[in-house]
Amino acid sequence: MKQKPIDNIDRLSIRARPSGWPIMYQSWGNLLFLHWPLPVESLRPLIPYPLAIDTFDSAAWIGITPFTMWGVRPVFLPPVTVLSESHELNVRTYVHLDGVPGIWFFSLDASNPVAALGARLTFHLPYFHARMNLERRNRTLHFASRRNHPHAAPAEFEAVWTVGERLSPSEPGSLRFFLTERYVLYSARKDALYRARIFHLPWPLHEAHLLSCRSTMLGSQGLPSSGDAPLLHQQGEPLKVGVWPRVRVR
Repeated sequence: MKQKPIDNIDRLSIRARPSGWPIMYQSWGNLLFLHWPLPVESLRPLIPYPLAIDTFDSAAWIGITPFTMWGVRPVFLPPVTVLSESHELNVRTYVHLDGVPGIWFFSLDASNPVAALGARLTFHLPYFHARMNLERRNRTLHFASRRNHPHAAPAEFEAVWTVGERLSPSEPGSLRFFLTERYVLYSARKDALYRARIFHLPWPLHEAHLLSCRSTMLGSQGLPSSGDAPLLHQQGEPLKVGVWPRVRVR
């Protein structure tokens, strides 16, 4: 089925803080965006309807995002170190439904098995446990991950990169804004489709320069790989994030 273009996508007000209370707080740091353009047709069979694939200049985009998080806690409880810290590695693309743009995750690997199980049950997201390591020396970062989740497809990622100059704020309508300013997570369970909101300040971004990268993350999910170098954006200051409850939308 050919996807019809939709023009009334709300990319600005969706960044506002949702009403009500979040159910969780967390902090994110050292996140690297790696993105590649792909034909929409290559992803369409992998995305459930009625979600539409979000495009920029007629191309779909797929991303890998290694990062670390801490301070993960329910709203009314203090963080517990053994539960509140984790490295993560996400494989994602971009979708929209009823004019609301968001993220569709193909996989989310986490170093904290308790956090991975909790997120899988709470948000119906495809979390997997993995052995991970993140090291930062001045402006150089090294991230390594190897999935060891029972009965899951093997997947590995290792990259070394340096942080470059700070970028100006992402302008609405730009590719950088399209790829990074995302405040909705979509997920599915059986025939039900869910949406969850998040809130944080706009991304503080820097240039990044990839020194080396080895990955089987895309292939492990049956996703097409690109031989081109990825488009890179590096997080600057850490972000404090609020997570709202999932809501069924179909």
